[in-house]
Amino acid sequence: MSEVAAATPSGEPEKESMPTMGFLDHLEELRTRIVRSAIAVGVGTAVCWAFRERIYDLMQKPIVQVLHEKHLPEKLVYLNPIDPFNLYLKIAMLGGLFLTSPFVLYQVWMFISPGLYRREKRYVLPFMVSTITLFALGGYFGYSVAYPRALDFFVVKFNGQFQPMITIGEYTQLFLSIVLGMGLIFEMPILVFFLAFMGILSPGFMLKHFRYAILLIFMIAAIVTPTPDVVNMCIFAAPMLGLYAVSVGVAWLVHPKQREARRAKQA
Repeated sequence: MSEVAAATPSGEPEKESMPTMGFLDHLEELRTRIVRSAIAVGVGTAVCWAFRERIYDLMQKPIVQVLHEKHLPEKLVYLNPIDPFNLYLKIAMLGGLFLTSPFVLYQVWMFISPGLYRREKRYVLPFMVSTITLFALGGYFGYSVAYPRALDFFVVKFNGQFQPMITIGEYTQLFLSIVLGMGLIFEMPILVFFLAFMGILSPGFMLKHFRYAILLIFMIAAIVTPTPDVVNMCIFAAPMLGLYAVSVGVAWLVHPKQREARRAKQA
């Protein structure tokens, strides 16, 4: 069992033991957290189903603006009678997941918290706030910057030779791949937080291999961006480079060596 020294009110060191759980206890805890999260997402989906048309109006706003500017029909089409129902169900589920994300993230934290020291459990609030904020910022960046540029490229560039007939399924798939993709990409500091917290990744390693990180980021940007032009690839890569720099600072703050150094100074 791991132990770490902690100061008592009298100034004498006290041994703080890391909590331990058996394998079956972990499985039971995991099942409980999954069930609670699933119930919460189900409730959130039911709530968002009541507002499905308003949510879709917000989703289709970028393409409607582009079609309106090019004097093209502004209504999207569908080829299968069940496509509208499937579309509304999908956006209701995604809306429910986002609506209940604070509760789901809290369940994730409660699952991993038994393996943390008491003083390390104070990270729960920063973890939840930063995770939700970064995902929202990434989604907003995709919705307001990346997605309109992609639509402008696809609709405007080929409008002279072809008549666009955009289906709701294809449009929704493109929308979700960009918006959700950017939301997940913006979670980079959270991923680095866990890797550095467990000692798997260090800030020195990240700085030493910065040039390779730049290459990997541009490769990811080339894959994520739906257009082949360099400008859009750079638009996707720019926030990722900034997030990498932030992640280096996060790794420095939570790496075990830095935490031990801070404990030694406080002792």
